[in-house]
Amino acid sequence: MSGSIASSRNPFLPDLCAMQSVFFLVLGAELLAFALVIASAPLAYFSWVKLGQISMLVQWITLSNAAVLCRLRFWLGGLSPSSAGTFSYLLVLAITLLFSWGGGVLMYREVALLESLRAALLAAIIAGVVLRYMYLQQQLANEQQAQAQAQIAALQARIRPHFLFNSMNALASLVSIDPERAEQLVLDLSDLFRASMAEAALVPVSQEIQLGQQYLAVEQVRLDSRLSVSWSTQGELERAVMPSLMLQPLLENAVYHGIEPLSQGGVIEVVVEVTETTAGDAFDVVITLHNDKPSGGSSETRGSGIAQQNIRQRLVAHFGEQASFAVEDHDNHYAVKIAYRCGREE
Repeated sequence: MSGSIASSRNPFLPDLCAMQSVFFLVLGAELLAFALVIASAPLAYFSWVKLGQISMLVQWITLSNAAVLCRLRFWLGGLSPSSAGTFSYLLVLAITLLFSWGGGVLMYREVALLESLRAALLAAIIAGVVLRYMYLQQQLANEQQAQAQAQIAALQARIRPHFLFNSMNALASLVSIDPERAEQLVLDLSDLFRASMAEAALVPVSQEIQLGQQYLAVEQVRLDSRLSVSWSTQGELERAVMPSLMLQPLLENAVYHGIEPLSQGGVIEVVVEVTETTAGDAFDVVITLHNDKPSGGSSETRGSGIAQQNIRQRLVAHFGEQASFAVEDHDNHYAVKIAYRCGREE
């Protein structure tokens, strides 16, 4: 219970345990140690031994504070900003005072109370500035994450009505022709609508493929032999993820603007490849969709262009700028290729 509550809180500070954060903390601490040694005596009396001692103490204090704040970042997020800031500030001062006193005992075999107070005073100034900066940085990150989640929800909501209206048209065209098949179509559509109403932002690739297959089964009822479908899948489809309702709008575009205008019909080919990265901590996902279309025509309309723009934005929102969405529009052939890297779905 407590773990789930903690995970839902916005952290008060950035992740100080992350590799990049540790690097900058170590670098900043070393620069501070160097400045302290230079400021303590003329440059002619610069001592490498003293630099080593001060560096060890400053790094010790810095990394200890970072480790404690890292462990408490989500707990601090549950407090009010003033309470969390005050607690963090006093905690840093207490750790600094304790380690300065301990360092004096270990290195000089004496209780250097004056030096410990001097270190605590210096820490009070630096900690106030650094904690304020890190707090503002994390609040900006929290705000950007909230905006991205809201944007994803809005984009997904724009796709759902498009899917609903075209599905109802397919059902209306079938009711008077074949009631039994229309009944089966209703059952298939109920599964599709249930999936479209799901709140999950990311779903397994296998689930999205199943949704696409159900959608094309509905369209095959309507178009009969005019629509041929070929699926090719490879890799761990259950463990790789993708945005929900991303594949279905592309298939819908292929049917309505590619296959349906052809008097003889055509073929839709879908290839899904999931490859584990060398490090084994992520998957590279490549999805390619090919469809026939009228010669000289285009599968891109205003509606499909909006859907494709939505998908591009959702890919970037979930997977960053490395995600790609490419389109090839040939004389009688249309292709869409999606590529991105995602984490493992445990």
